[in-house]
Amino acid sequence: MESTDNTFSVDKAEDSSGFLLWQVTNLWQREIKKALVKYDLTHSQYVLLASTHWLALQKQDVTQVLLSTHTKIDPMTTSTVLRALQTKGLLQRQEHATDTRAKSVALTETGKQVIKQAVIVVEDFDRLFFAALGAGAAEFNKKLIALLAYTNEAE
Repeated sequence: MESTDNTFSVDKAEDSSGFLLWQVTNLWQREIKKALVKYDLTHSQYVLLASTHWLALQKQDVTQVLLSTHTKIDPMTTSTVLRALQTKGLLQRQEHATDTRAKSVALTETGKQVIKQAVIVVEDFDRLFFAALGAGAAEFNKKLIALLAYTNEAE
């Protein structure tokens, strides 16, 4: 017998985009976490290390604020994670050359070696994971970017 309670606006859980996104995100993050164990990195540490490397390759002046904006990780968490990475000897933070309020961030040689290896593993996993999208992967990415734009406007 079907319930008459209409708490939810969907008939099936699979009709809820948010619930599906939550499930897929958890599955993806769980597998990324497994892939990063051998590098002794959390997912947040990986994202900040990879972003530091990416932005440096793009000739950006890498600061904590830029990393926070680029990764969408809040500034306080960014600072905490960067401190942990500095303690591990994977990056260095120092006073910015021209902005006394800012901290410049750079990878150490060890940090570069670690992130170059970790990126290969993560990108290989992503290729396998998102292969289920087939030719629709580019369109999927466009839709994710649209969702990010919405959340930026809501802030």
